[in-house]
Amino acid sequence: MKRRTFLQRIGSILAVLGVTEAEWLTLGDAFGGQSLRYYQALAQPSPRKLALLVGINQYQKSPSLSGCLTDVELQRELLIHRFGFQASDILTLTEEQASREFIEAAFLDHLGKQAKSGDVVVFHFSGYGTRIQLEKSPDTLQNALIPANENQDENIVNYLLEETLLLLLRSLSTDRITAILDTSYHALSTVQLPGLKIRARPELLAVQLTATELDFLQQLKTQNFLNTPLVLYATSKSKQFAREVLFSGFSAGLFTYALTQYLWETTPATTIQVSLSHVGSSMYKLGSKQQPGLLTTKKNQQEVETLPVTSLFLDNGVGSEGAVIAIEEEGRTANLWLGGLPPKVLEYYGVNSRLTLLTGEQLVLRSRTGLTAKAEISRVEGASPPQIGQCQEAVRVLPRNINLIVALDTGLERIERVDATSAFAGIARVSTVVAKEQSADYVFGKLPQTPSRYGLFTLSGELIFNTAGEVGEAVKVAVQRLAPKFPSLLAAKLWGLTENEGSSHLQVKGTLEIISGISPRVVIQRETLRTLDAGTTTKKSQKSLSTPILPIGSRMQYRVQNNGDRPVYLILVGLKNNRTAIAFYPWQTPQEPNNSETKPLLKQVVIAPGETLTLPQSITGSEWMISGPAYDCEHQLIFSTSPFSETLKALETAKYPTGEQQPIGPLVNPLEIAQALLQDLDNVSAVKVEMNGTVAESYVLDVNNWASLSFSFQVM
Repeated sequence: MKRRTFLQRIGSILAVLGVTEAEWLTLGDAFGGQSLRYYQALAQPSPRKLALLVGINQYQKSPSLSGCLTDVELQRELLIHRFGFQASDILTLTEEQASREFIEAAFLDHLGKQAKSGDVVVFHFSGYGTRIQLEKSPDTLQNALIPANENQDENIVNYLLEETLLLLLRSLSTDRITAILDTSYHALSTVQLPGLKIRARPELLAVQLTATELDFLQQLKTQNFLNTPLVLYATSKSKQFAREVLFSGFSAGLFTYALTQYLWETTPATTIQVSLSHVGSSMYKLGSKQQPGLLTTKKNQQEVETLPVTSLFLDNGVGSEGAVIAIEEEGRTANLWLGGLPPKVLEYYGVNSRLTLLTGEQLVLRSRTGLTAKAEISRVEGASPPQIGQCQEAVRVLPRNINLIVALDTGLERIERVDATSAFAGIARVSTVVAKEQSADYVFGKLPQTPSRYGLFTLSGELIFNTAGEVGEAVKVAVQRLAPKFPSLLAAKLWGLTENEGSSHLQVKGTLEIISGISPRVVIQRETLRTLDAGTTTKKSQKSLSTPILPIGSRMQYRVQNNGDRPVYLILVGLKNNRTAIAFYPWQTPQEPNNSETKPLLKQVVIAPGETLTLPQSITGSEWMISGPAYDCEHQLIFSTSPFSETLKALETAKYPTGEQQPIGPLVNPLEIAQALLQDLDNVSAVKVEMNGTVAESYVLDVNNWASLSFSFQVM
């Protein structure tokens, strides 16, 4: 919305913010107004869907952010094309429009004045947060959102208190209210890698709020509100930080991208708790220990967490990987929004990848820039002209020449960057970029607390276990020391690109369990979403919304179900502590066990239609003990309608030490295993025609023939 239009629309409200007009719109007559709201709800033919989206990159005094405007775009496209919001019902405030006065006035005018009982309301904020200590309350620190016009002078701040926002949300005449806050309140207390974008500012002590904000808050406090809004936070703990990440050509809030990406693909049957656990897992896989949070009271916590996601947006659609947002060239070309693809998959989503419209037309990808793409429309004979709407993944095309990308941190001196670039150039399948300029998988930099030491970091600045060098180590020596770890990291990257829980047409389900007592305890549960029964709500799989923890010394197993009508083959691969690649590879018992020259053979794991099996399957295998010390772990359960012939061949040719034929163990040749695994999935794909010569340079994966479920957890 242009600023002039916005000013004309709500100019009268700004003059009396918090006084008579605001009361008339939303705050007055808390009891008698209920009958009026009930009458309005009866007169309304169908629920309306309203949204107010706020994003601020440029601040008056604080350092600029990079991803907040992208967050607004991510939410807007999701609400319109996935959940059926009308564009005219979504108001966006960005940059200088997002002053405190404008935010509050827009809330009263766009949401308070229009929302009626049963309507859906979404509020989103991306920007800085902080904590302030008001002079009138010296013993209390309050959370606050920082608007674009943050300060009036040194002692008076123009912030929007979180308390004010929550009261505004409760003032609305509907109980279908969701707020998404991609911000955090606690500033960094320790030195971090240079260049990391953290959405929090240092706390301010003994300051004053503007008089209009205090008056507005006091009036809100006098009201009697009945609604309890659902508030989703970017962090679940007070000292976590909301981070921004550079993706494929764009920056975004880690939480917003993970949330919107999952909501594109999820089904109406999925509960809020399950959705947030998936979001947390996605953030964790991108190297951040930031986990989402949910505002509830003890009284309604279980009720809220087990609500179906329909309660958020009145979802009556189906999951998808994106949408056609425009059609050009007389129906021959479609402009796509690919917000539903997993972040790492999006980066390598290649030309000739295919999606289908819900009406049956096929879309053949021709180019992609960031989250948008152009596709050729393959018309179905006799079908109606293609329409704007959701599209689902059908064929994933990935390049074969994918490298591990290491960003050189901006804190390195020029000579250090030159030496690092030279050293990395000698390592196969590893490329370097400058941090903050291009997306990467990991960051090479100095330890913030000890600048004379080098190490490898996640994109969120977490030092990877056992990668820190000695004091005074030369840059080239540090790179050479890290070189043996890169094949495992690249292997994990490659099999991570198979993740397709949302788009797979195989009906499979995997459950990670701890074996204890009479019955196993469910830790994580994942299943293909496209095949879920929309009439049955997915059960919650864990009590916590954060990354699950498996205790050292406990026993674990996977329970795997094939709910389809075809047998499926299964392999498990994983990455331990961001450095050791592992796999599950059951050995066949040799026919002549006493012959020392008999070479042990691997066997395929196959699950018949309608069957369930556990990994490991043998009696001794069920004693799959979790050993220490503490570590982070990612497992990928990969299913195919054909045997993993190339993968097992690569496993068998590796020279594993005698006596290490265990159900699960480290991979000697992880990169070869990952490439063989992708080749197996490529071999089973039936879509090879009309690929314009790209078959030799690409892996072609068909959603009808493979599924890949991801499990992330911590061992402590």
